[in-house]
Amino acid sequence: MNTPLIITVAPNGAYKTREQHPEVPLTAADLAQTAKECLDSGASMIHMHVRKPDGKHLLDASAYIEATAAVRKAVGQELVVQVTTEAAQVYQPYEQMRVARETAPEAISVGLREILKPEVPEADIQSFFTWLKQSNVMTQVILYDVADVQAWQRLLASGVIPANKWFLLFVLGRYSAGQTSSPIDLLPFLNAHDDAHPWAMCAFGPQENACAMAAASLGGHARVGFENNLFLKSGEPAASNAALVAQVCQGAAALGRPLATAHDIRGMFLN
Repeated sequence: MNTPLIITVAPNGAYKTREQHPEVPLTAADLAQTAKECLDSGASMIHMHVRKPDGKHLLDASAYIEATAAVRKAVGQELVVQVTTEAAQVYQPYEQMRVARETAPEAISVGLREILKPEVPEADIQSFFTWLKQSNVMTQVILYDVADVQAWQRLLASGVIPANKWFLLFVLGRYSAGQTSSPIDLLPFLNAHDDAHPWAMCAFGPQENACAMAAASLGGHARVGFENNLFLKSGEPAASNAALVAQVCQGAAALGRPLATAHDIRGMFLN
């Protein structure tokens, strides 16, 4: 298996607070510092959320642009910077699509089920994904279960989603009891996946690293970080996002799988 492993760090998410962990990055400066630490530990992409002054979830182009500039100042082009359209039960589909267009980022994640709504005509979904392709935005499509995978495949087959170098993210255990993931949660996704696009996983709880290793051994990629998990594989609290990244790097070395660089990622997904 020679495909380099993409390790994405998701350092803050929409909900994590400093009360839950003092190292959750909330500001642009925090994100820049975290980006540098995680780059040094082996990450090649950062999946970042921005927050309001009170710490609540925010979708705002100017905030994304500010945070991206801070990260770029810290790491240059050595990390792919991915923003998100995540609704977090606050934003509606057209607000999500608008912030993507206003930000025009290098990379973005889009939760398919958050925009595939009855009130959104498929023509508007087609327009949005066509814009992402034409604008050369590296797009990761978030899929929460097999029904999402099947919906994605239907939209591709029908031409609503244009052919492109899409990147998939399988979310393990989002609807499991206690929202705790296990490597076995990957199997339904892989059984439904048609191998048309590269994939990564993210997982909740202390088996995050085990899930990442399962993905790495099966040809996938991994997203880890405080967004979904605060614990090391030992069960002890992680000191930092970088510590979670470092665990995956150690596992990749044991598997003999090389690590991707940001340059590798851009070569895989950007025209």
